[in-house]
Amino acid sequence: MNATLHKLLSDIEQFGENNDAATDERGRRMLNITRGTGQFLAHVIGAMGARDILEIGTSNAYSTLWLADAVAPNGGKVTTVEMAPLKLRMARENVAASGLGQYIEQVDGDAGALLARSADHAYDLVFLDSERTEYTGWWPDIRRVLRPHGLLIVDNATSHAAEMAPLVRMVAAEAGFSTTLVPVGKGELVASRVPDMARYWAGWRES
Repeated sequence: MNATLHKLLSDIEQFGENNDAATDERGRRMLNITRGTGQFLAHVIGAMGARDILEIGTSNAYSTLWLADAVAPNGGKVTTVEMAPLKLRMARENVAASGLGQYIEQVDGDAGALLARSADHAYDLVFLDSERTEYTGWWPDIRRVLRPHGLLIVDNATSHAAEMAPLVRMVAAEAGFSTTLVPVGKGELVASRVPDMARYWAGWRES
């Protein structure tokens, strides 16, 4: 990661923390991942050699930039979807400042609609950090768009465990999938079509 991107990420991180401390209005909160989660996502992408990433929930693009920086050496792309106008505007500004725009496709719209029109096996990794009440409804399409050996990673698995429970039960019951909880940041649910890979990531600890 170059110094310019490192500085930008630090600035976005600080802005998110200050902003969220000043408002309880969910639509105006950034709700960014932690730095440790960004590092974890980058490590996963590097280990997988992932090229095609889907992020559901751009916010102000803090997580998007972690994903894009990790996928850039692979010549890949992050497709990220957001529908909140304020967050979309900030995300566009942050992507433009990052120098990673060529690796990012920003979609303005509904995540469910994007999933429905996505091709089968389109993505190596899906990162889910959005409206938790929608997750179980999206699961059939998420399962469909994941490639063999692909990963689903979902944020807030421990910070919002009760809200995540329906998805956790649904994915755990799915034939051919293995799930684990990675204790980094707000907790990451990792669902894999490769059981050994899920167990490998279970050993991760935030630095």
